[in-house]
Amino acid sequence: MDHTLIGFVIAYLVVSLGIGFYAATKVHNASDYITAGRSLPMIVVVAMVFATWFGAETVLGIPATFLDENLGGTISDPFGASLALILFGLFFARPLYRMKLTTLGDYFRQRYNRPVEIVISLAIALSYLGWVSAQVVALGLVFNVLSDGIIDQAQGIYIGAAVVLMYTLFGGMWSVALTTLVQMTVIVVGLLWIAKLVGDMPEVNGIAPVVEHATTAGKFEFWPPMEWTAVVTFVAGLLTMGLGSIPQQDVFQRANTSKNERIAVWGTVIGGSLYFLFAAVPIYLTYAATLVDPVQAAAIHAQDAQLVLPAFVKTHLPLYAQIVFYGALLSVIMSTASGTLLAPSVTISENIIKEFMPHHRMSQKKLLWITRAVVVAFSALVVAYSLWSLDSETSIHQMVENAYKVTLACAFVPLVAGLYWKRANNTGAGLSILLGLVVWIAMEFIAPEAALPPQFAGLIASAVGMVAGSLLARRASVHPRHPERA
Repeated sequence: MDHTLIGFVIAYLVVSLGIGFYAATKVHNASDYITAGRSLPMIVVVAMVFATWFGAETVLGIPATFLDENLGGTISDPFGASLALILFGLFFARPLYRMKLTTLGDYFRQRYNRPVEIVISLAIALSYLGWVSAQVVALGLVFNVLSDGIIDQAQGIYIGAAVVLMYTLFGGMWSVALTTLVQMTVIVVGLLWIAKLVGDMPEVNGIAPVVEHATTAGKFEFWPPMEWTAVVTFVAGLLTMGLGSIPQQDVFQRANTSKNERIAVWGTVIGGSLYFLFAAVPIYLTYAATLVDPVQAAAIHAQDAQLVLPAFVKTHLPLYAQIVFYGALLSVIMSTASGTLLAPSVTISENIIKEFMPHHRMSQKKLLWITRAVVVAFSALVVAYSLWSLDSETSIHQMVENAYKVTLACAFVPLVAGLYWKRANNTGAGLSILLGLVVWIAMEFIAPEAALPPQFAGLIASAVGMVAGSLLARRASVHPRHPERA
């Protein structure tokens, strides 16, 4: 175990905690904690969008999928994930920003009613369990590799969750904003420098030989076979994240912290575009590792493809490069974990707990402490789910993919219809949620491997429910069964 490397990692974690505690001095009420006062400039919003999505799955999960399958296997992330951010910026950020909401759940209450708000808020919060857990599992993996197995992955999960909880708990959105700005700098500069270092190795000799080798090995095959099952699965993979990620509190929250609507729109679009472009760097690094030391890469790949890149860096790069890489890796994981831990906690406190408490007793300070209590409770759930995922051998990429099924099935259609279809009403929203959830859950049990994936069937049912419910309710109001006589 390299004590120098461990020392630098600990120092980095301490600095992150220090930034988080400094951010806490800017938090005076729940609004500061949740939206950072809607005061953030373009560079910070771009950094938050980029760094929140550039997480463990981007550095570890996506390259592992690329090695196991091919480029088409990454259709959900980064392709679907980037699509979600760009679509949100272009079609959703502006109208939602103008409404001056605190959470996305507030939109569903204003546009429909409280039952719709509560059910969708629960669905949104639930969807984060897999995403935050993926980051915490990755932290456990990093601590395991760094300590040469002295810290096992379960112990690493506890340590990682504790660090992220500490600086998110006190600083809220201010903490996320300030730490993310630092972390994005470390991510971009660190990974680009590592890529140059690896590219200069004689076995690699630049970008072109790596691309050529991957092309020859069939790794850049993207489009599915022209068969119904393969095409539907491919499209569903794109849309599960591409559409299911749109009705999410963390995406909305980043746009909503902007100091004006132009920043809300273009900060999200630019952040999403940068995410897509930069996701290629970890793929390049991981595939290059298989050229530098094919024997080691093959042995680790057989055990866990997610470990190929961290192990390669630790055994083939000098100490200063290891420090930069692991600093960047911790940056990507913690920036994503903090933002995605805050989002469901805010949704639960603002849109569920608050709705069941007397409003005249709910001061901003009380709401702030309730939100912090939920952050702690949700962290405990994340740790439990992360430990379970170790036993079930669920990959980081799969955990992130699964996170958006529930929001695709029940939240996407009510959001789009509410903004862009004037006839959408409470009946339509209720039926949309009900049919979407019932069909999705039923299909998960009856035919999880069907040609039409369960969450995609739920999306179709949700759309049918919205149209049918809204039109039937409208027809009933225009032509009542027992009109009053003059």
